[in-house]
Amino acid sequence: MEAIRKVDGVAGVQPQIMLPLNPSTSQFLTLTQEIVLGVDLSLPMPNRHYATLPVRAGRFLREGDRRRAVVGASFAASRGLGVGSALVLEGERYEVVGVLERMMTAPDRFVIVPIADAREQWVAKDRLLRTLLASGAAALRAEDLNTGAAVGWRDGEDPDAVAHRIREQVPGVNVQIPSELSELLRSSTAFFSALLVGIGTLAFVIGGLSLANTVAAAVFERIRDFGVKRALGATDWQVGREVLGEALAVTLSGGLLGVVLAIALGVSIDRWVQQRGQELFLFSPRLLGGALVFSLALGAAAAAYAALRIVRLSPAEAIRRGSAA
Repeated sequence: MEAIRKVDGVAGVQPQIMLPLNPSTSQFLTLTQEIVLGVDLSLPMPNRHYATLPVRAGRFLREGDRRRAVVGASFAASRGLGVGSALVLEGERYEVVGVLERMMTAPDRFVIVPIADAREQWVAKDRLLRTLLASGAAALRAEDLNTGAAVGWRDGEDPDAVAHRIREQVPGVNVQIPSELSELLRSSTAFFSALLVGIGTLAFVIGGLSLANTVAAAVFERIRDFGVKRALGATDWQVGREVLGEALAVTLSGGLLGVVLAIALGVSIDRWVQQRGQELFLFSPRLLGGALVFSLALGAAAAAYAALRIVRLSPAEAIRRGSAA
């Protein structure tokens, strides 16, 4: 760690330990794997986007904490954990002091503990390591155990260049190049992202056409009524305002009903998959508000089209067409 700190451009190094909660599974370092993450609380986290991970309830770990844990949202939901709950890891009882905000990424399934506790868990999980430390055959102490380190770079430095300097100057260290890691993450999610875009586009086209057709048909069925109103003195603005008001009322009620059904279905599915420690849906206020605004915009566009078609007809023509229909 000291050698890495001395590399030019390095702003900070935080030792970490990352262990699978259940070593018998073959999902280590996947999005569904539950991970025990040990962090050195005496050093600041060198992540410039997250100085600390966002906590939904309780607090994050503090320097000097022992036998305390902060858990991810999915991990907490799958086990019914909350602030003050007890969690047993390798036979030791931990108190849950915080639950992270849902992030839809790997930390949702993390159990974050002080690094000293994580080292003890590592020794408890690994019989060979336990034997090696007990024998004293190697100049190795439990305090020296780390599976990795989070490295931050100074402002103005190229992170890839810093990573290459670490690789060149510190032998025996496996260095992840930031740009390569970002490209790997993008490529691994490219298909899923394209699938979501395709589904969204299809829903937009089908939903938009269906809504526009429904609103327009409802207006055209009353074309005779609108012709009579205009013949009796109603202005184009009054007719258009009536059509727009009715369309917005219909689309708003439909949008609210759709949001309620989506939340109910999503919550039901999440409760089912939580048995396997997973959560699939996140209904943020921005998403729900966007859905309502989208439905209102489509309704307004369809109403404007229908109203424009009506006001272009003379009252007599509107009455004649309505009578013929």
